[in-house]
Amino acid sequence: MKAPKPIHASPFFLLLTLTTTLQISLLSGCTPKPAPQEATAFMLSDTMMNRIRIDTAHTQPLRSELTLVGRIIADENRVIEVFPLVGGNVENVKVELGDYVRKGQMLATIRSGEVADFERQNTQAQADLLLAEKNLRVAQDLFESKLNSQREVIAAQKEVERAQAEMSRINEVYQIYGVSKSSTYTVKAPIDGYIIEKNVNQGTQLRSDNANSLFTVGQIRDVWVLANVNESDIARVKPGMAADIQTLAYPDELFRGRVDKLYTVLDPGTKAMTLRIRLPNPGLKLRPEMHATVNIRYDDGGQMITVPSGAVIFDKSKHYVLVFRSRSDIETREVTLLKSLGNVAYVRTGIKSGERVISQNQLLVYDALND
Repeated sequence: MKAPKPIHASPFFLLLTLTTTLQISLLSGCTPKPAPQEATAFMLSDTMMNRIRIDTAHTQPLRSELTLVGRIIADENRVIEVFPLVGGNVENVKVELGDYVRKGQMLATIRSGEVADFERQNTQAQADLLLAEKNLRVAQDLFESKLNSQREVIAAQKEVERAQAEMSRINEVYQIYGVSKSSTYTVKAPIDGYIIEKNVNQGTQLRSDNANSLFTVGQIRDVWVLANVNESDIARVKPGMAADIQTLAYPDELFRGRVDKLYTVLDPGTKAMTLRIRLPNPGLKLRPEMHATVNIRYDDGGQMITVPSGAVIFDKSKHYVLVFRSRSDIETREVTLLKSLGNVAYVRTGIKSGERVISQNQLLVYDALND
């Protein structure tokens, strides 16, 4: 069997193949590549512009804050303790702790032997006065008839005056004690206010020498906050300083007052000085014996750039603010903080006075800029 003859390509076929390969290579090399897309510029939408708040950094005095523990009490100038003026048996108690009372309102009634004795004295004084007046008329008639002397008329007149003085004394006792013509003594409210202390119940036996009050009535339209200041902080506190007060009962509400008085005597046990804050009490939310946290701010010396605390973003162990120039020009800038005090942040470096920062919903903007 003969081997196949080798195939020899003609020169024309080789030229055609080379030309075709070259054309394919040229076409392949001339295919246009897709152009890279340009990054879209960031711009706040109208909706986002309405949701953010922009504040201006400015220079403020550097301040610090002193936090104290205190308690609320009624204004002692408007608190009256009610004591029993007589001894006896408490027949009825008309009020309870926390009740609001009006001046002159009955608080309790006491059946008392002392009051019964006042009534006896009053009856005796009235009888003595009637007898003295009758004796004076008789003496005057006898004197006109020349049957007695003027000395006897004068003596009768003095007896009348003495009986009138005793009658006036009895009436004064009735007014002071507030008793009526019976053996019952009525305890009345001396002022308008709230019963903030009650130490008596129905059936209580009271001695005439009792030294304890039955009720304490106080007005709480204004209250006091008493707080203790450590000896090391006494020099920082002065009368007139503003104070912010928070309570457990109203944790989201801030009450504002001023330091009214500093008590110069230190507590020998705690070595602390007591300060007093006078506080208006609208709505009577603050009640005596509530616990209170008192924050007092004082100047620390010097000045520093400040921004709202809400404008500061903490991320990756650093602090940032968003400096706003326009809705399409917002810069994420690192800042160094000294401290934050309430809603104010003191900035050491990173921002200048007069620059504007985003202080509300800034995290949404920060995430959009830094994704």
